[in-house]
Amino acid sequence: MPWSLTVGYVYGTAVRIHVTFLLFLAWIWVAYYQRGGAGAAWEGVAFVALLFLCVLLHEFGHIFAARRYGVKTPEVTLWPFGGIARLERIPEKPSEELVVALAGPAVNVVIAAVLLVFLGGNVGVEHIEAIENPQVSLLAKLAAANIFLVVFNLIPAFPMDGGRVLRALLAMKMSHAQATQMAASIGQGLAIGLGVLGIFGNPMLIIIAVFVFLAASGEAGQVQMKQAAQGLLVEDAMITQFETLGPTASVGDAAEALIRTTQKDFPIVDGAEHLRGVLTRDAMIAALQAQGPGASVLEAMQADVPTVGTRTPLDRALALITQRGAPVVGVLDGAGRLVGLLSPENVGEMMMLRAAQPDARFGPWAKRPAPSRPV
Repeated sequence: MPWSLTVGYVYGTAVRIHVTFLLFLAWIWVAYYQRGGAGAAWEGVAFVALLFLCVLLHEFGHIFAARRYGVKTPEVTLWPFGGIARLERIPEKPSEELVVALAGPAVNVVIAAVLLVFLGGNVGVEHIEAIENPQVSLLAKLAAANIFLVVFNLIPAFPMDGGRVLRALLAMKMSHAQATQMAASIGQGLAIGLGVLGIFGNPMLIIIAVFVFLAASGEAGQVQMKQAAQGLLVEDAMITQFETLGPTASVGDAAEALIRTTQKDFPIVDGAEHLRGVLTRDAMIAALQAQGPGASVLEAMQADVPTVGTRTPLDRALALITQRGAPVVGVLDGAGRLVGLLSPENVGEMMMLRAAQPDARFGPWAKRPAPSRPV
């Protein structure tokens, strides 16, 4: 994840903090300092840090539940708006997804229960409403915040856990794709309702509504792509017309190719057309800013790019992109030479083409010229 710092590993899962989260802590310090001085500022930072520790434990609830079903989690990242655990895949069985989705809120229930017992049950909504008041007990605010996290996360809309709980329950009666589409539609309906309430009340609800609406659309799109990929091979969707760069090329050469073509990812291949890595547009820009146009593409490229054969099932290749966090998958022939590239965008284009021409053999994907020679 760009702009994130790895602070440690827990049973093979990297724990990362995004830079914006550190900026958020600085903003909290300043806001509390203006209200009550240095003491209030540090207490505010401590509260936010403990709250996000609870968020991290919430994410590890998902992670450990998923691991029970053989699903690995390469990383979990803390953002100002919460935590995101990148699971390699979503469990296919509805019962398994239900357990994984509920495991996160269950952690917050346990934390809230322990704090309530310690505080003698003296916690209410007023502790959340007075979250910026340094006179209110930190533990009481933390207990109330965990209760809020449970309620908020169980809203039946993606990307909240409630959306995945709803899909798991629906998938027990229908296909996974149908369940996702119905859950996404319900989530979008709730988002519209939140947006309307935001217009007449809290403007923050409008931001949440937009976030939920887009997340629901994205979840439905991912499942549609996965469904469209079933039964197809990589060669049905890969792109074979693209420019490559040689190992001796500079980032300046790549920038010229970026302007000249519509590509944003450039494979680096040697004289035998063996894939060495992929230079993404973002990595190219970062290298230009840090080292200038003379920097070597070998230093700026991403080297650990997954590769597959042309006859590999398409859904398996797409899963590799998610699991490895790669921009593309390289497609190799029997001699190990690069003959194609595959990305989610390719599959999306293929889906649109198939919808427009259901009887055609995927139009431009059927035959394409060989890739250009390296620069």
